[in-house]
Amino acid sequence: GVLGSAVPQKRDQQTPAAMSVVKPDQKVGGANLDWGSLFFNYVETYCHVQYEYKDGKWNDGEELADPYMKMHVMANVFHYGQALFEGQKVFHCKDGKVRIFRDVANYERMTKGCRRLCMPEMPQEMFHKAVDRAIQGNLDFVPPYGSNGALYVRPFMIGSGPQLGLGPSDAYTFVVVVAPVGSYYKTKGLTPIPCMVVEEYDRAAPMGVGQVKCAGNYAADIVPAKKGKDAGFPIGLYMDAKEHKYVEEFNTSNFVAITGNNEYLTPDSQSVLGSVTNKCLEDLARDMGLTVQRRKIDFDAEVSTFKEVGAVGTAVVITAIESITRGAAKHSFEAPNVLQKLHDTVRAVQVGEAPDTHGWLRELGAPGPAAAV
Repeated sequence: GVLGSAVPQKRDQQTPAAMSVVKPDQKVGGANLDWGSLFFNYVETYCHVQYEYKDGKWNDGEELADPYMKMHVMANVFHYGQALFEGQKVFHCKDGKVRIFRDVANYERMTKGCRRLCMPEMPQEMFHKAVDRAIQGNLDFVPPYGSNGALYVRPFMIGSGPQLGLGPSDAYTFVVVVAPVGSYYKTKGLTPIPCMVVEEYDRAAPMGVGQVKCAGNYAADIVPAKKGKDAGFPIGLYMDAKEHKYVEEFNTSNFVAITGNNEYLTPDSQSVLGSVTNKCLEDLARDMGLTVQRRKIDFDAEVSTFKEVGAVGTAVVITAIESITRGAAKHSFEAPNVLQKLHDTVRAVQVGEAPDTHGWLRELGAPGPAAAV
């Protein structure tokens, strides 16, 4: 369940949808929200950024105040599900600057998703500029340094052209929405939660779309996740669809185990989403002297070797797992020690309290390093 958030700020509903509006004289924290009470809820901001793709090219995009979109009833996204999204965070750093965390990796992942779903790619410069415009148009909503908050950025692309037959859309809409979010944990230490293996459902097919961040993957998890929560398990773990033997991922985050042999272990699977957070943690694990292994993980054969287990993703960085129940067997793990250090290091880098040795941060308005796609 989602716990409380600040009172939503209402956008001006009278503003015509076609009018671009950017509120002048904004500053970090200018919205004066109760930053400490923010969780992971949607909070209304001033505007979003929207680009349209028609006749083989993207337009220049615009800032829009109206949070409602007018779309044809036969738009591809409603019927055939051409929809991709990303999730990333923006931080007000110790030195006063605003920086985006690893959005080059988000661009790379969205580009791979476009190729899989037959959607138009965009230039890297356009992606960064769209993100920057959304931040600059809502600078008041960036939580100030020291609040433990972040501005969550949600870029998404949908097939918006009307059609009846199955096929790629002839028009697309790319949007960047932002919302201020708080720290997932209100305490300094990670709070471990119990997990259950999902047996009756699969997350993704072996050669399907599990490796891209398409909307349908998340719709498929709603029922399994609800059933797990109703049974007292706030998080579920999927096995591979073919044999139900190898670890895949949690409901909405990657699986990581710290083993007794000082290994950072995470699954290697074509149907698992490539988590940006997981890639960061792998780098930090190597820095800490751990051996990083990306390979198939036989759950029943290897679970006894796991000292610590975590679910890793953008929203929370790391959720520590207290135990995993599979059938009648309950496997319990140690309190997060290595995972806590990894979590704290990522958070320190994000807000400029630790050096960005891996080049993860992009300053607002600056170009990013070239993407590998």
